[in-house]
Amino acid sequence: MTQSEALDRLLKAYSGYYNINRETPAAPFAAEAEFRLHDEQFFLIRSAKISEADTREFVFFALADVLDMETFRMLDSTAWETGLSRVELTGNHRNSDVILFILARHIPEEVKRLVRKTRHYKSYRFGLKGWSSGRVLACDLTDLTAVHNARGDILRKVVENTLFKL
Repeated sequence: MTQSEALDRLLKAYSGYYNINRETPAAPFAAEAEFRLHDEQFFLIRSAKISEADTREFVFFALADVLDMETFRMLDSTAWETGLSRVELTGNHRNSDVILFILARHIPEEVKRLVRKTRHYKSYRFGLKGWSSGRVLACDLTDLTAVHNARGDILRKVVENTLFKL
């Protein structure tokens, strides 16, 4: 499977609920996706609102031939900083997560260890205004394996159902 085929499959999986941007993604990414959710809870009638919360996800898709340590660090920091720059701290902000998918032809073992150890978390006003967390998943398209960080475990199902379905 080529990188463009893998990217098309992932974007198709995300297109149901996310706004996809392939024309003008932030450099150096091949595509972006954004998810917005506004949730409200009521008590019996609409005017008796108990709570409301806004959730956002920013997903960045990157392509690499051989994913080395320097390229991974650059992609990871760029995705995290770009995602944090788009956070809107409104009164209803709950969380804004940043997700990075890397599709590579080969990932060396030391880079796989680095991906597993990657951690990103930021709270806003001690968590009273919400938080942001980072998820990373890197796919080795040669041997059809995926490696993720601790928070990226839920992304594994997306990859198994879209890319590695044989």
